[in-house]
Amino acid sequence: MDLHGHFHGYRTISSPFGKRNSPTKGASSYHSGIDIPAPPGTNIFSVESGVVILAKFNGSGGCTVIISASSYQFIYCHVSPSFLVYQNQYVKKGDLIAQVGPKNIYGFSNNPYKDSNGNPTNGATTGPHLHFTIKKDGTAVNPLNYF
Repeated sequence: MDLHGHFHGYRTISSPFGKRNSPTKGASSYHSGIDIPAPPGTNIFSVESGVVILAKFNGSGGCTVIISASSYQFIYCHVSPSFLVYQNQYVKKGDLIAQVGPKNIYGFSNNPYKDSNGNPTNGATTGPHLHFTIKKDGTAVNPLNYF
């Protein structure tokens, strides 16, 4: 697996894997992945081939795509609500699967997350970015150990 090319040239990590101070209400103090800031609409490509097991609004992760491959799950959070993939779809490594979503999203009645102005946000987020998690056998692992 290689981060290079899969996140359209954005490689800065604004929040690493592991223990951290929560950046916003609803965000965990244990960060299960890495955050890569990028403008809304930035293309996101699959890091591995597999089956899409989720493509919907998913709590603190906001709009989320999860791809399952063997004993791994690749989780892409805070993506655009204009989903490019669907549940049970097979995707290949390098396929365009999502775009970075905006901070504010509308139309999700089950969204409890709001910004300081009371507008609904794309999960527990302070701004546009990709939150990327890898789970091996159900346990979050540091994505940087795989790239």
